Amino acid sequence: MAKDYPALNAHQRDFIARQHIFFTASAAAGSRINLSPRSTDLFRVLSDNAACYLDRTGSGNETAAHLRADGRLTIMFCAVEGPPLILRLYGRGQTIARGGAQYATLLAEHYGNTEPLGARQIVRIDFDLVKTSCGYGVPLLAYEGERDTMDRWAEAKGADGLAAYQREKNLLSMDGLPTGLGE
Repeated sequence: MAKDYPALNAHQRDFIARQHIFFTASAAAGSRINLSPRSTDLFRVLSDNAACYLDRTGSGNETAAHLRADGRLTIMFCAVEGPPLILRLYGRGQTIARGGAQYATLLAEHYGNTEPLGARQIVRIDFDLVKTSCGYGVPLLAYEGERDTMDRWAEAKGADGLAAYQREKNLLSMDGLPTGLGE
């Protein structure tokens, strides 16, 4: 049932493109394990062994802290509609600071130079293992649409409020690890 691949193939790229949610998993020595759901609207496949997502301001910044301390990152997609399948990307990640040259290049090439209010950084994963498994135990769910809650929250905060929120909530992980945001 489970199969390993050294890189993404066309079928797997198509599967990723049809999904509406993915999960990131990360940890560092002595830290809590972080598992976060994310919308695929800001996820991009860069190559057969690389992908990224534009990361928005959130209540924490655990992934960034873990990548800085350890680097390991797993991304998981699971079909909740259609045929069952789970697909995981195992690799090393990095955060790409907003405002830097690499961020600007990715934003131009993969996001049409458009970033949502509250954009915080881009997370990139370079992976050397793609693993699929059956997904038979994943329930069937119906996609209703994207939530506008984050957009409304970011608009209410405004640019200055978002910057203050990031300084208060996003500079350290819950375990006190620095995230690198704002450096």
